[in-house]
Amino acid sequence: MPTRPRIFLSFSHPDDESFGAAGLARRYADAGAEVALVTATRGDAGKAGDPPLCRPDELPAYREAELRRAAAILGIAPVYVLDYQDKHVADVPIDRIRAELVRLFRLHRPHVVITFDPDGANRHPDHVATARFTIDAVTAAADPRWYPDSGAPHRVQRLLWTPPVLPWEAVHSPNLRNEPGVDFLLDISPYRHAKAEALHAHRTQHLSIARCFFSRPDVDRILSTEIFRQAWGPPIAHVPADDVLAGLDLSD
Repeated sequence: MPTRPRIFLSFSHPDDESFGAAGLARRYADAGAEVALVTATRGDAGKAGDPPLCRPDELPAYREAELRRAAAILGIAPVYVLDYQDKHVADVPIDRIRAELVRLFRLHRPHVVITFDPDGANRHPDHVATARFTIDAVTAAADPRWYPDSGAPHRVQRLLWTPPVLPWEAVHSPNLRNEPGVDFLLDISPYRHAKAEALHAHRTQHLSIARCFFSRPDVDRILSTEIFRQAWGPPIAHVPADDVLAGLDLSD
């Protein structure tokens, strides 16, 4: 019998999960999948809201609490926070973060891992570094010579990236299905209210969230679609597909 599908999100900051994969998380969690998340930082270099909702020294704990509220809304569990410094993820020693991520991947044994594309979606240096570290760890997790004490090797079947076209830009495409890099096009309209609620949970980040989502006249359309690009995985029968588990072996 198929096992419970397992999806693992690997991002940089609290709110990345809600920007890029909230609808996916809620859709697959509702269908019985485990959706786990690791975030590299607590977003300590971000804004505290306008007016500020907390003191600067309180921001890391405040944003982690926001993250956990959003994750609960989306059915994401467990949530791991690695506690690296915001805007300095690229400075993290490679062996340290590789070991942490390999341990998590071997523990949860995901069928699908989702992270940023090599350009970091918006060229944020933390996003670029997280993409690099995640890709490195996904390959290392499959090799028994890396960290033999961290669990049995595990091969991730599909690695997905954030797409080259951002959600608030994608709605203006005359033919989104023909855009390069749109390998999975998910209709998440049944979950758009959960996505909106998760985004609103990140109260300290309301300015950027409003700019990208809620200040736009086509916000419902933006909230109703999520796009992913396949980095590797089995061939996709019809591009774009509407199921990130399509073609995978879920027997393990």
